[in-house]
Amino acid sequence: MITAMQEASGPVSKTRRKQEMHELQALGAALVELPEAQLGSLELDEALRQAVLEARRISSHEARRRQLQYIGRLMRDVDPAPIRARLEALEGSSAEAIARHKRLEQLRERLLADDGALTGFVAAHPGADAGRLRTLIRNARREQKEGRPPRAYRELFRELKSLEAAAALPR
Repeated sequence: MITAMQEASGPVSKTRRKQEMHELQALGAALVELPEAQLGSLELDEALRQAVLEARRISSHEARRRQLQYIGRLMRDVDPAPIRARLEALEGSSAEAIARHKRLEQLRERLLADDGALTGFVAAHPGADAGRLRTLIRNARREQKEGRPPRAYRELFRELKSLEAAAALPR
């Protein structure tokens, strides 16, 4: 956990070491809270993975606290940066995820405002179902006009998101 620059500048204070350990423990707690599928997508050390799975089964407060401390200790032996980056991406708090979300929102607004935008989008995404998109756009416009809950509006966003994800996959 100590970097080469820290070694050159002298010993790390006890306060800083404790702060780093608490950060690792919090990262471990975030791993415990992940759904099973997302936890499986992370490349974790086997001992760490087992400790996280064990922490999920523990219901006693004190036993769970000790298990989280153990997970924090195991985290000292792994590089936390890739785990943090993956968690941020899964939570949608990474800059890339935020930018992608905003881009999709702008695309949805452009599609709702201009009928010609759908033609350009379908041309750029050959797998897009133009009829389904046209129906979702028409229903979203009607919802906005009548002040109804935005069911089709949200469904349009989900459809755009899935088309973007399909286009991003390597062929």
